[in-house]
Amino acid sequence: MTTALIGEGRGKRTGRRVLSTQPLNVEVSFEDLTNLAGADGMNIGTYQSTTKPDGSVDGHGQGVFATLDGQTVTWQAIGVGHFQEGGAIRYRGSISYTTTSPKLAHLNSVAGVFEFEVDRDGNTQSKLFDWK
Repeated sequence: MTTALIGEGRGKRTGRRVLSTQPLNVEVSFEDLTNLAGADGMNIGTYQSTTKPDGSVDGHGQGVFATLDGQTVTWQAIGVGHFQEGGAIRYRGSISYTTTSPKLAHLNSVAGVFEFEVDRDGNTQSKLFDWK
């Protein structure tokens, strides 16, 4: 397996809410400035996380990346998270993209993997890779 970095983002958690307590299920929204496949833009997303018996977190989410010139790419992701010191959390998982943009059409065939972290202050950072 080889991976190639295709994107990076930095942003902020914008909301949280508890969907259920048995099991614990939390919804989180975020937005960030991202460079994806050479295009700068805004990425917004929402994911749900359910805590597993061992303390790890099962998460799935969806969102949209919009380039500065108005092209869009939607995405869906699934991953596993682990709590870090001070309430931070770190996810690793897979991501799939869908777009009608001719400029970004190659993303439709990318099997993506990601790293996504939220620090205790709600700052986010992500790295996106093409898994080849």
